[in-house]
Amino acid sequence: MAAGNEPSNRICLGVVAGAHGVRGLVKIKSFTETPGDLIAYGPLSDEAGTRRFEIAVKGMAKGAVLASIAGIGDRDAAQALKGTGLYVARAALPAPEDEEDYYHADLVGLLAEGLDGEQIGKVTAVHNFGAGDLLEIARGEDGGDILIPFTKAAVPEIDFEGGRLVIDPPVEVAVEPVAEKSDG
Repeated sequence: MAAGNEPSNRICLGVVAGAHGVRGLVKIKSFTETPGDLIAYGPLSDEAGTRRFEIAVKGMAKGAVLASIAGIGDRDAAQALKGTGLYVARAALPAPEDEEDYYHADLVGLLAEGLDGEQIGKVTAVHNFGAGDLLEIARGEDGGDILIPFTKAAVPEIDFEGGRLVIDPPVEVAVEPVAEKSDG
């Protein structure tokens, strides 16, 4: 694998959502700010970085990018790619213009601490179900995962150099698992 293509140094810019038509076009859910910019950052490949895709954007339909992929000429071949993530080297992306903007991948792996400095867990994912970004924080084997809104109020400090962020969750986060009630 080429330098910079290790999985931790790669960013998912989109995912193949399925086939479009019978001539091998695919629908791609783009994660770029402007959906058509999917191919603007260089060659795309699968998650492992072993399969490269030559993609030509053909248009948009219902929020998805319509594209052709070299070597994919029929509906069955296009449909076989459904669910394939399309990745680019992290170094190919520009630095965020605003200090308040972040790439989701840069947040994953940061340690989450409370306002008092107590370690809560580690950011394992960033989700968006339509109402804003949520940080998924794993609290260890017995603590389970929690979701924290990614807002300035709930995440007042991000320290990339220190590998951490500070959270002030909108509700009390139990550090210890809640004991089950007994009927006795």
